[in-house]
Amino acid sequence: MRGDERWNHNIHYHPRILGAVPEGARTALDVGCGEGMLARALHRTIPEVTGIDLDESGIERARGQSPGIDYVVGDFLDHPFEAASFDVVASVATLHHVDAAAGLARMRELVRPGGVLAVVGLAREEMPRDLPLGLAAVVAGYAHRARKGYWEHPSPTVWPPPVTYREMRDLAAATLPGSEYRRHLLWRYSIVWRRPSE
Repeated sequence: MRGDERWNHNIHYHPRILGAVPEGARTALDVGCGEGMLARALHRTIPEVTGIDLDESGIERARGQSPGIDYVVGDFLDHPFEAASFDVVASVATLHHVDAAAGLARMRELVRPGGVLAVVGLAREEMPRDLPLGLAAVVAGYAHRARKGYWEHPSPTVWPPPVTYREMRDLAAATLPGSEYRRHLLWRYSIVWRRPSE
């Protein structure tokens, strides 16, 4: 299976990120980039892409596949990126690895006026409230796996996510006024926020 044909629940929602890229974007940051799959997709339309991740082995794999992308081993929370320095800040399955409020605030800080923050994340289900959607996700997940296979990423995992979907929705509303929060079928949510132009 070629790298661009791999599938898992995170990759399934990459189009949500890519569809939020504003026209004319010149710079992007992929937070928690892993081995660089999303960074490579962003680089097809954005000239300057940076990926950052704490997992050194993932960054080494990314560097081997992605000439032209700047990969950094580090923690995005305290790496000395300049504020408001990216047209796009993207993140997939990263926020549950850190304090969600601090992570979302840091990502917001890095977006230029007129730029976009696009996040796909995992959150914790609340039972019995989330049981119907959870059962539907199991059925849909098996159907996708049967057609596409499943790529198990090598990056470190955190389970269960510390924040519930409802808490994440409320946090997005408080931290990113005007953002669009969506709950998705395959155990993911997304947040898209455009920073107002100054």
